[in-house]
Amino acid sequence: MKNYFFLLLAFSFPVFSIGQTITDYEVKKIWDQGDHNAFTDLILFNGKFYCSFREGSGHVPGDEDVDGTVRIISSKDGVKWESVSLLKTEGIDLRDPKLSITPDNRLMVIIGGSDYDKHKLNGRNPYVSFSSDGVQFSNPRPIVIDPEINSGFDWVWRVTWHDGVGYAVDYQYDGVNRAYVVRTTDGIHYENVSELYISGRPNEATVRFSPSGEMFIYLRREEHGKEGLLLRSKYPFQEYTWVNLENRLGGPNFIFVPKTDMLILGTRLYYKSGAKAGLYLSDYHGNQELIAEFPSAGDTSYPGLLWHDDHLWISYYSSHEGKTNIYLTKIKQSDIYQAIRGY
Repeated sequence: MKNYFFLLLAFSFPVFSIGQTITDYEVKKIWDQGDHNAFTDLILFNGKFYCSFREGSGHVPGDEDVDGTVRIISSKDGVKWESVSLLKTEGIDLRDPKLSITPDNRLMVIIGGSDYDKHKLNGRNPYVSFSSDGVQFSNPRPIVIDPEINSGFDWVWRVTWHDGVGYAVDYQYDGVNRAYVVRTTDGIHYENVSELYISGRPNEATVRFSPSGEMFIYLRREEHGKEGLLLRSKYPFQEYTWVNLENRLGGPNFIFVPKTDMLILGTRLYYKSGAKAGLYLSDYHGNQELIAEFPSAGDTSYPGLLWHDDHLWISYYSSHEGKTNIYLTKIKQSDIYQAIRGY
């Protein structure tokens, strides 16, 4: 195992206030055909919208081992959607499909692969599928994780490409919780970049890069205080600063706001009355304020985010209408800038 040095610094800043939340948006249900439709992502590829999510019998497989599949739907205008692919792997519960575009302009889907025996989890290994045209997708194949860190219970949750390299967090649980930043050049083979020495059972994490090329990571934790983390690092991504957030994260995703030093964080909102799906406006130091709360309840969140046509487009799932369905909304970019001016 290579040796790495990490600089972990905790910061504390006052929380800012921006006033009222954004309410000028319309939410539309875009898919409800599965028994349980969940864990979305959203991207533009070759001029069309693509939304990915899991279909299954429930949040996790039931007693009859009904395994999850990955549905990919597409739209030219964001209004009318059609299914373009259903990805399956026999004996594997496919989960949390996340979309990216490779340097050679292929649509890539990174997928969690869980091996369940009824409710018992026997192991995890991520899978990946590719499409050159957005119509034909390759059969999901297992990715190959650096043997120095492979645990047999690995989950590479989302890949973000930067300067020809895909970066992600591989989180593990095989009796001991670990998290590693990993990199790939082909979407199939992943090598260790650095270990994140984080307590509190780290898991779901999204990696993004600021306009200056700095790595940002929002990461969920499930033990101790359960507060999420914001981590930052500069190339070669060996030293990290971190901010302990004031709230929990669930299905975290984020996107930088153009021409500002701000970002939008989408996550599950944890209330005593139950969960919701919503957005925070945040600066680069983790100071954040809720700016949107969507119609949602129960099993919900896991947003996809993208900028298009002067709007922020958001996909998410929710069970507020009974079973879990897939929803889409968009917020005017001008409304977000107005919220920033309130800061």
